[in-house]
Amino acid sequence: MSQIPANLRYTATHEWVLDNGDGTVTVGVTDHAQELLGDVVFVELPEVERELGADEEFGVIESVKAASDLYAPLAGTVVAVNESLNDTPEQVNADPYGEGWIFKLKLANQDDLTSLLDAAAYEEKVAEES
Repeated sequence: MSQIPANLRYTATHEWVLDNGDGTVTVGVTDHAQELLGDVVFVELPEVERELGADEEFGVIESVKAASDLYAPLAGTVVAVNESLNDTPEQVNADPYGEGWIFKLKLANQDDLTSLLDAAAYEEKVAEES
């Protein structure tokens, strides 16, 4: 079983969310998700300043095995994207919780963070799927 960092929140669709403490969050896909995908070859990034609703599709992540839709974990405005993924999408595989982050979101409502899964709940979900 892959490592599930306790300081992050998670979605049922395998995105992770880091509270940056300033009203923004950093979003990426979990280690479990990148393992299921295999070698990532392309990540479609959202537009900066795009307004996203919770669970809204914002892009696609493609691997040698499959393409999967990406969903916004929370409502807000995109304030930054990880441009380095355009040239090195494999960072999602190599460092999903670090250099492989996808975008940063200014939250519409900070309280929405509590609606996401904590590490223990996400670990249970992954175990159920295995």
